[in-house]
Amino acid sequence: MAYNLKGRNFLTLKDFTKEEINFLLKLSLKLKEDKYAGIRSKNLEGKNIALIFEKPSTRTRAAFVVASVEEGAHPEYLGKNDIQLGKKETVKDTARVLGRMFDGIEFRGFKHETVEILGEYAGVPVWNGLTDKYHPTQVLADFLTVLEERGYLEGIKFAYVGDGRNNMANSLMIGAAKLGMDFRIVSPKELFPEDKLIKESLEYAKDSGGKITITADIDEGVKGADVIYTDVWASMGEEDKIPERIKLLKPYQITTTMLDKTGNGKVIFLHCLPSFHNHETEVAKKYPDICEVEEAVFEGKHSRVFDEAENRVHTIKAVMVATLGK
Repeated sequence: MAYNLKGRNFLTLKDFTKEEINFLLKLSLKLKEDKYAGIRSKNLEGKNIALIFEKPSTRTRAAFVVASVEEGAHPEYLGKNDIQLGKKETVKDTARVLGRMFDGIEFRGFKHETVEILGEYAGVPVWNGLTDKYHPTQVLADFLTVLEERGYLEGIKFAYVGDGRNNMANSLMIGAAKLGMDFRIVSPKELFPEDKLIKESLEYAKDSGGKITITADIDEGVKGADVIYTDVWASMGEEDKIPERIKLLKPYQITTTMLDKTGNGKVIFLHCLPSFHNHETEVAKKYPDICEVEEAVFEGKHSRVFDEAENRVHTIKAVMVATLGK
């Protein structure tokens, strides 16, 4: 069944039903198939898209640009030094200006409140490319990857291992709860998600038949898992916390031993990227113990991280087409 999402913002998966999320995933699959078949529907032809980036990005920027161009739109990158957002001009005023000039607005930055204000005042669809609380476009790409691998999502045993209170853990928990997955956050107690969000997710899971487990016990958390997922241990802007996070999270590093503990030979490994999986980056050279995943896992047979990265394009395209397309 198709769902009319025209004019809707895409700020958090809290705002979407199970059926609407599944619709976006099915649309993503169709648009991906069309791309590989050489079909260009130009669903966004004549549209102008503002891409506001307070935080730099590889996948989010590239995916929004490619998705826009392939569907016939013009994307305009607006970095933190290109506009006056929050400096000389309020977010509310910026929203009303850009909403008069652009047909859709993507925001990637720090405070979730910023994207909420953009969404309230722009008068055009606003899409969350990442905030301190949520990263919903990434979650769609994650779920699309699992769907392609397994053919279903309901009942999937999905273990997020690592920093359990960051935007990825938050967003995955919401989405998994809405879709009826058996979702686990495996994290030290100091990094458990906020109680309020856990309660909300438990309510979503009650409606969908899903399950939510929050545990510090690695063996309990990964047992039987179909998916092991992690993220870097310190998000952008948290560099001062790296030594503390390494001490807390070193036991939660994704290793081949951890994959074996699932007891599932078909378990897949996912990561939103970028990843410290070796010591070739500046940060990893400075902090040798920062690697949240072993190189053998990242480059191994269970890894689907680059399928997942590609799927950012197809899921972002689906969000824009569903909320703005012809």
